[in-house]
Amino acid sequence: MIVAFSLSPSGGDAVDADGGMSAAVAAAVRVVRESGLPHQTTAMFTYLEGDWDEVMDVVKRAVDAVAELAPRVGLVLKADIRPGHTGEMTGKVERVDRHLG
Repeated sequence: MIVAFSLSPSGGDAVDADGGMSAAVAAAVRVVRESGLPHQTTAMFTYLEGDWDEVMDVVKRAVDAVAELAPRVGLVLKADIRPGHTGEMTGKVERVDRHLG
């Protein structure tokens, strides 16, 4: 299973001195990186690969980490559920690249 998710903290201590939310987002990314699961963080989403229970546990813990700094957390989540397949976070890209030559 691959999950793409994005967390949006609102209010509270989540707002950085410059008006951004990077400290709260960093709390979530730390949870992902410490999970040991394959992952990739981009400017708008974090991708995570593993089985259902592992991935959803990490997403929940990431939300909880942000919620410690913000009274409200928005979550956008998209999942590619394909039992029996692993390494697809990079495998999908490699297959497309082969077509591109």
